Amino acid sequence: MANTSIVWKNQTKLRTGYTTGSCAAAAAKAATHMLVSGEVVGEVSLVTPAGIRLYLEVEDIVKENNYVSCAIRKDSGDDPDVTNGILVYARVTFAQDDVVKSKVILEAGEGIGRVTQKGLEQSIGDPAINLVPRRMIREAVEEELQKAGIDRGVRVMIWVPDGAEIAKKTFNPKLGIEGGISILGTTGIVEPMSEKALTDTIFVEMKVRRENGMDYCYVVPGNYGSDFLHDTLGYQEDAAVKCSNYVGEVIDDAVRLQMKGILLVGHIGKFIKLAAGIMNTHSRQADGRMEILAAHAAMAGGSRELIRQLMECITTTAALELLEKEGILKEVMSTVMIKIEEHLKHRAGDGLEIGAVMFSKEMGILGKTSDADRLAQKIQSRKKNV
Repeated sequence: MANTSIVWKNQTKLRTGYTTGSCAAAAAKAATHMLVSGEVVGEVSLVTPAGIRLYLEVEDIVKENNYVSCAIRKDSGDDPDVTNGILVYARVTFAQDDVVKSKVILEAGEGIGRVTQKGLEQSIGDPAINLVPRRMIREAVEEELQKAGIDRGVRVMIWVPDGAEIAKKTFNPKLGIEGGISILGTTGIVEPMSEKALTDTIFVEMKVRRENGMDYCYVVPGNYGSDFLHDTLGYQEDAAVKCSNYVGEVIDDAVRLQMKGILLVGHIGKFIKLAAGIMNTHSRQADGRMEILAAHAAMAGGSRELIRQLMECITTTAALELLEKEGILKEVMSTVMIKIEEHLKHRAGDGLEIGAVMFSKEMGILGKTSDADRLAQKIQSRKKNV
């Protein structure tokens, strides 16, 4: 079993795990050891790029005259990862060609995705095995060959039997990776509920859009925004990047990638917070929804009793009903959108065009920033030409 560790997140004790990259490297290391030594091993140790040594159980060993294959079971710790529990396989065989002497030839089999769009670490057509896992696999195999004093090249095949089905539940289809999962990991360790892992994925998704001709795109927090784009606005949701709660980070990513413009489309429950400059919309970071609505209602001439009722609301739906009943909903949304635009443009700077559309499920579009319609037209035109 792996010696995973404990971390604290939001006052909760959570168990770390290890990446598909660590699994692939450990499986390749174990298979190489069994190939060159002739012995069967039930456990393999691996030092991750984070400097943590893992002790991993080796499963499903197949040992033939010319190759050895085995698997390592992925353990994501307490991270909600769809790849948790999958078996990552490696098969190692000696290369027959003297040209590849002392080299590790890495190949991908069933369940490993293939890159179909620009913007990822690997070129179009290459297997989705990222650079750090490739290095981990190569170094693990070379270590075993050197220990045994063997100066021959080997071929290492990595595969995941359920990879194609599992990949449907990941970001891979949106990133242009088809046919399977990716072999990932920069540290070799999975940190539960890692914000960096999510923001890194958001960056890659936008990078893929940018390098495939989409220098303008939509940004939505999640499925509500995607559905609204398609069902209500009639826009293509595949021209959108999902930002979750990380509005500020996605704006920074757009600037870093030299995007020309982004249009944020989101539900009032999250986007009302932008009117106060709150760029991480998770309730754990900040709320302020009712305070914002109450302040703008006061500016619109709302009564003291209305302000009190707004401050007692639990949901934005209830607050909107009060504003509509008072007859000031349109005016409140107008000033809210002005503040949203102000804060978005301040974060984006001068080099990025930015706008927003805010909606509710019950009332539809509540407000738009001044550039929203123009940005939508630019995104649609870019989409047609991609």
